[in-house]
Amino acid sequence: MSTISVPLALDDPVNTAILAVSEDTLEAFQRDPFAEIAGRSGVPVETVIERIRALLAAGTIRRVRQTLLSTNLAAGALVAWQVPNERLHEAFDFMFQRDPFSGHVVIRTTDSETPGSKYRLWTTLKVPQGFSLEKHCNFLASCVDAQAYRIMPAKALFVLGVGHTRRRGMEPGSKSDDLAELMYPNVVELDDLEWRVLTALKREFRPDEIKPDLWDSRAQKAGVSLDEFCRVAESLHERKLLGRFSTFLEHVKETASGERVTRYNALFHWAIPPGREVEAGREVGRHHILTHCYWREAGPEFNNVNVMGVAHGTDKSLVFAHKAAIDTHLASLGIPVAYTNVFWGGRSEIKPSEISPLAYVAWCEEMGVAEGKMRQEGQSSLTVRERGR
Repeated sequence: MSTISVPLALDDPVNTAILAVSEDTLEAFQRDPFAEIAGRSGVPVETVIERIRALLAAGTIRRVRQTLLSTNLAAGALVAWQVPNERLHEAFDFMFQRDPFSGHVVIRTTDSETPGSKYRLWTTLKVPQGFSLEKHCNFLASCVDAQAYRIMPAKALFVLGVGHTRRRGMEPGSKSDDLAELMYPNVVELDDLEWRVLTALKREFRPDEIKPDLWDSRAQKAGVSLDEFCRVAESLHERKLLGRFSTFLEHVKETASGERVTRYNALFHWAIPPGREVEAGREVGRHHILTHCYWREAGPEFNNVNVMGVAHGTDKSLVFAHKAAIDTHLASLGIPVAYTNVFWGGRSEIKPSEISPLAYVAWCEEMGVAEGKMRQEGQSSLTVRERGR
């Protein structure tokens, strides 16, 4: 199918209608996701397939894939790294290019020197079942000459859903009538069949794979019938292991049509009194502008921040206005904030974190690391490591 005459602009009304649905509203496993997008957007399914294929081929859509609730499949954390300035971009490249278990890789800054501002490199990390998050970080630290790092596992999740199209023009303070959903990480073990289906399910689609009967080839790859593939996929959703079927826009770099989906990526920090993290997180997470919201313990390096949220926008003052609305909402409820800050994203790359134990063993071999030395030996409460101490 030719994509030459297909409009690629994000403000094209057909593209807008499709993306408003396809970015982050298709919960769970969809047997026919394109028909579902068509039904919700009012766009014929043939046009939905044509547009998504063209936007993916042009790079405007960064990837199309079934997302996972990977916090329930592998130990994970947000990790802040203190790296010498002269090694910062080299460290960034290593995390993005050489570590398949690091997902988001971002260089962040603050508007002034604040607690934690010396931690410039931020990554999300998933370590497959059976392996140690801390040992993995120790190895990465030795590779990039990190002076210190802070591991911040998610103790609870409140928001997960990156939908930039539907957030355009959103008014500060826009929020749900209901509290954000509370989700606790709970790592689940899978059998061989489930891993085979999951591995085939999660792989992102190439443009030529955007077509009707989307899952036929994936079922063949998993070595099962289509009915069995769908049955296992639906059972994985029932066990809270699947997120959404999503079309992810390229929101860091300029698109093929010369547009920027967003210019500012803000990581908001709040220090909430211990014991009120869930209450505050569910209130913060009500705000529609947030793409992510978590309870994470950042420790004294970050003034004991424990609730974090991520927002994107094209205007910095508007992003600030959204945060101010959240701050005002917390104050109106009598939820005190001892400290707050914003870490702004600069250079950024995003890829899905690998979660397969077999992939981890292969990576250890590639990196010259004895995989037995990376095995989990029990949970450690120590989440800060400084080299030389």
